[in-house]
Amino acid sequence: MDNLRRIPAIDEVLMDERIKALINKYNRQFIVTTVRQSVDNLRLELKLEPQAFSKDDLMERIINSVEKKIPASQGTLYKVINGTGVVLHTNLGRAPLGSRAINYINEIARTYNNLEMNLTEGIRGSRYDHVEDLLIKLTGAEAALVVNNNAAAVMLGLNTLAVHKEVIVSRGQLVEIGGSFRIPEVMKLSGAKLIEVGTTNKTYASDYANAINENTGMLFTAHTSNYKIVGFTASVSMEEMAALGKEYSLPVMQDLGSGIICNLQEWGLNEEPLVQESVAAGIDIISFSGDKLLGGPQAGILIGKKKYIEAMKKNQLTRALRVDKLTIAALEGTLLEYLIGDPLKNIPIIRMLVNSPAELKNKAESLADKIKMCTANWDKLKEIAVKQTEDMVGGGAYPTFKIPGYCVELEFINGILETVVKNLRQMQPALIARRQDDKMLINVRTLMPEDDDLIVRLMLELIDNESNPGGLL
Repeated sequence: MDNLRRIPAIDEVLMDERIKALINKYNRQFIVTTVRQSVDNLRLELKLEPQAFSKDDLMERIINSVEKKIPASQGTLYKVINGTGVVLHTNLGRAPLGSRAINYINEIARTYNNLEMNLTEGIRGSRYDHVEDLLIKLTGAEAALVVNNNAAAVMLGLNTLAVHKEVIVSRGQLVEIGGSFRIPEVMKLSGAKLIEVGTTNKTYASDYANAINENTGMLFTAHTSNYKIVGFTASVSMEEMAALGKEYSLPVMQDLGSGIICNLQEWGLNEEPLVQESVAAGIDIISFSGDKLLGGPQAGILIGKKKYIEAMKKNQLTRALRVDKLTIAALEGTLLEYLIGDPLKNIPIIRMLVNSPAELKNKAESLADKIKMCTANWDKLKEIAVKQTEDMVGGGAYPTFKIPGYCVELEFINGILETVVKNLRQMQPALIARRQDDKMLINVRTLMPEDDDLIVRLMLELIDNESNPGGLL
């Protein structure tokens, strides 16, 4: 009971200089509430502790408790250093935005804007106008529409053009995308009826033609971007699909998944069809993601024939799937970079994909030197080396393609690798690296320009924590 009597009063705790500093930084009521919670928790803890504590000791416990609660109230989404070599890492937010897109977001977010106002006519406008013309210019399509992701784009297309009707698709294209979302399930939700044709490895134009009847609403094709069927195979070309649709007066929809508008064949990235190629082949409706190979925000982009896109705009489902002003701003900034800027330099994921091995080797050597300098006297790190490695595009694109890259390989003394990796993952910013052959690999392709200095800071923090009582290692 003596311990309970020694607990400082709330007003006394609030007079502590450390608490005063927190009140100057954060909302006063939030700090007062946190102090009260810490005191209440301490009261419960002391009932179970027979040891006697001084008033100063109890004050320290309260202050420590308050300081530990603050980070938990600052949000859980924060920067991660991607050292995995996976460019479009779904768990790490996929594509980082370029500076032009970020500037557009900053401008639009902090003020009023003409999201749905036609300033020329002084009347209400459409939010889609801001990106539709750019998408038309970049892809050659007649019209465009943007919704909140590609699955939504597919569902909207199906619901608009084939609700309660049959949609014919190759059995080998019934893909499952991330998070167990499957094309057949999306079709079911749209109100369309799936009709499978062909086999897993072979589908011909005649398979589609033989399945067409009076209740057919659409011919559908999906680019199998997250897996590849090789060997004894056959598939229907986009030109053949377009010809079939024209012959039977049926719309043809293609789900490209990733979708790329920048030709990267010079760098060996030729497995993904260009969006422009599908338009040129005569496909009526094409859908693809904004936050994958386009390098923009999460969005589902629909392009194609004007009559079909206009029908989708009038669908009531479009209201539920529409994007906000920040997504439109980010997408407009990204598209403008392709139209008038330099995407190879200013779209982060495109820049990463075209980095040459020589550039990556220099980058890895520079990072290795910095780590060596800051860890020179740390006995837990045995060796630092620059090694060749294989990077990946990720995000369900180029599933079989490995990109030659470089990494910094760190070898630690026996038994601490898992602890080091865990501790770096829990710091701010977090560092996510690869593990291979009992070593930690930091693949440099996916590092942002400022990440080298941040990694050095994290390594110094790791060493510093080790020397403190109750440190991380």
